[in-house]
Formats: sequence, structure tokens, C-alpha cells
Amino acid sequence: MRTAPTILHLDMDAFYAAVEQASKPSLRGKAVIVGGLGPRGVVATASYEARRYGVHSAMPTAQARRLCPNGAYVHPRFTLYRQVSDLVMGLLRELSPLVEPLSLDEAFVDLEAGGRAFDAPGARATGERLRADIAALTGLSGSVGLAGSKMLAKVASEEAKPNGLLLIEPGTERELLAPMPVRTLPGVGPATGEHLRRAGITTVGDLAEAGEDELVRMVGRAHGVGLYRMALGLDDRPVVAERDAKSVSVEDTFDVDLHDRVRIRGEVARLADRCVVRLRASGHSGRTIVLKVRRYDFSTLTRSETLRGPTDDPAVVREAAARLLEGVDTTGGVRLLGVGVTGLADYTQEDLFAQARTEGEAADGTTGAPQEAAGQEGAAAPEEPSGEPERAAARHWPAGSDVRHAVYGAGWVQGSGVGRVTVRFERPGSAPGRVRTFRVDDPELETSDPLPLVGEASSDLSTASPEG
Repeated sequence: MRTAPTILHLDMDAFYAAVEQASKPSLRGKAVIVGGLGPRGVVATASYEARRYGVHSAMPTAQARRLCPNGAYVHPRFTLYRQVSDLVMGLLRELSPLVEPLSLDEAFVDLEAGGRAFDAPGARATGERLRADIAALTGLSGSVGLAGSKMLAKVASEEAKPNGLLLIEPGTERELLAPMPVRTLPGVGPATGEHLRRAGITTVGDLAEAGEDELVRMVGRAHGVGLYRMALGLDDRPVVAERDAKSVSVEDTFDVDLHDRVRIRGEVARLADRCVVRLRASGHSGRTIVLKVRRYDFSTLTRSETLRGPTDDPAVVREAAARLLEGVDTTGGVRLLGVGVTGLADYTQEDLFAQARTEGEAADGTTGAPQEAAGQEGAAAPEEPSGEPERAAARHWPAGSDVRHAVYGAGWVQGSGVGRVTVRFERPGSAPGRVRTFRVDDPELETSDPLPLVGEASSDLSTASPEG
């Protein structure tokens, strides 16, 4: 434990939903739910306006629609979320070289590693300046916790939500933690919380009073010792600057179980391509290809194949995933498919056979890539779409996705169905825009990349729709 509150934890507020509100002016101040939109969809993030109706992350989207029928339900746009995350992480790295990202919207920072001596007022001023810089750069809000340990800094940022800052002075940890529910502590989930409740332990103070021996008896040595130390506010874990990725993967859960073997092969090929896009974006190649199949009865199978060397060649990954699929029985239907790459490296050993095949196919006038089957909305966890925008020929218009019209400019899909797609034409920094409806096969309407929240987004306003 440190004697000064020099570990900072930043947690952006309702990040995905907040980015959607910032990039879509008509959604500001309204209930926004981001996640899978199909019957098996799951909420990834809900805006604070939606949370008032009881909507929260990991909730089935169908349940969210019953609680908040008038909310705006949009498909996630991970390309844009990552762009905004990079801006925020850049601000953190200006404070210290020791930044430990936990996700796109959350990170620890070791302020001491920045070369300055901090007391409580100095740490608080740094945290407030960071929040102001984030708001100025992105228009978003984040909550900051400051403490002498990682655990306490995370507890503090959670208590500060939304859009606040809480500093825990070293020496006050036990007093602050004592009245908090046991679920406040990291690693105390519903099952452990219920087990403790049955024993009459409902607060962190109760944990501390129970003592280490009793907690070890109740939940085992490793967990019991850890719980007791956390109840006392003790945590010596360092901030780790870079946590190397061990794998890269993508998966989709389908609205309706897939039975057609040809369709299943097409989905595996599509997932393999998406996985390679993510693999390359991380700057890695990988040696082991993994296929995940969840069947109609929820049984989950995984198969893997290790190559001669690491690769980021989409043809190689597609072929390996296809071989793995041949050994899987999909009789009865498939609920979820996933493709991953493990054994990551920061270099690539070219597969000469795959390269020769690709060159031969190009000479025949074909691409070698299988035709994509129409995708389904994600469910169990929203996944990042392919780096290439979906072409207009597919005529698939997920709610919230970015489009551009030859006449009206940039906009986003509000909804589609019965051969029509409804688009609102607006962009970051504009006033709420006008809505227009088109045929799904309108040749002047096409998918596009997201407009950034800052920089070129404002300069692009000159091409806005003539009707605003």
C-alpha cells in the first residue's frame, strides 16, 4: 500500500452509448441501448437515460425492449469506439508511461511513474484536469478514482459514477469500505455474495470482523485470504504497462439455429476474415487456429490446428477453420460460431503454398475468398464487424450503422424492414438531422465508415444535406 493516492483508475461513463449519443445529435439526452439487436441479442451498454428504466449490460435485448420500448437500439460500431479509446489512452500516457488498459474504456495509471511527487491535493488536481481534457477532446465524460492501490482506485471510480472523482486518502480505507456491500470487492460475484449472505456477512466490515480463518473455512484458502486482505484495503498489485494479448477471436450468435451446412461453412469463412482483420490491427500473427461451435443443445465444441509457423494470411486461416469444421457434427443446428487465433507473434512466416494458390487464383480472375452469407446480429457479445464496409449489394442495414447517400451525404440507419430503410442525415457537431426513407436497393445509398467525433468530422460539415 502506498502512502499517497498515486494510482488512478479511469472508467468512461456508459462508453459505447455515450459515443453513439455524441456522434448522433438526435440521440443526445435520450435512452440509447447498444448491443445485439436480434431475438438472442444482449445489451452491451445502456445510456444513463435507459438505465432509469432498469436496462443494464448483459441483459437480453428482448427484455430491454419490454422495459424501455421507446429507446434507441443500435448495433455496436467498434471501429469508432477504438478510435475514441485511442484518444483517451493517449491522454493517460501523457500523465505516466505506466498505463494498464483493461478495456477500451477503462485503465489504471501509476502517477508516480510520471516522475512527479504527488500528495493528495496534487493527485486530485491531476484527476480533475484529466476529466476536463477528456471532455474537451471527445465530448465524453469519465469517472476517476484515486487511491494507494488498484483495488481501492477502482472502488473509488465506481463510487464516483457518473462523471465524478473520488479520492481515498491512505489510512481511511477500512472506514470507507466497512459499510459497502461485499459485492463491491473485485471477485465477489453473485454466488460468493449469496454464500456470504447466508452466513450473515453482507458488508465489507462484516468480512473484516469474520477474520481470515473463518473466511478460509467458508470459501477456501486462496479466496478466503484474498477476501480478508481486500476487506482491510490491502492490495500490492503493481500497474502493468503492457499486457500482451494471448489470443484474438471473433464469434457470432445467430437469431435462428443454422442447419444448412453450406451456410455454416460460409459463416466460418466470414468469421475467419474478420478474425484476421482484428489480428492485423493488433500487429500480430498467430500459429494456432481455433474453431468454436455451440450447438442447438448449448453443448460447446472447440477444435484447434497448429500451423508450421505464424500467419496473418486470411486464406490460410479460412482453410484451417474449414478443415476444423469438417470434423464437427452440426446435426441438429448451430447456435454460435467462433474463429480465433492463438500462439501470437509479432512476425509472420509466409505460407508459400497458400501464396502460390492465391497467385494462381488471381490469374484465373477469381479472388479465392468465399462469398459471404448474410450476417446475423450479434447476441452473446457484440463483436467488431469486418474492417471493410459491407457493400451495398448485400442490402443489410443494421440499426445505427453508417451510410452515405449520393445526394444527402452522411447519415445513419434508424431502422429497416419491408423493403425500406430509414436514414437520419446528421453527423457529429451538427444539429439533429432530417429523416428520409429509401428502398433497400437504392443505388445512391451505400454503407460507409464512421465519421470521427473530432477533427475532420467538423470540417466535413460543408458537405451536409441541403435540408440539414
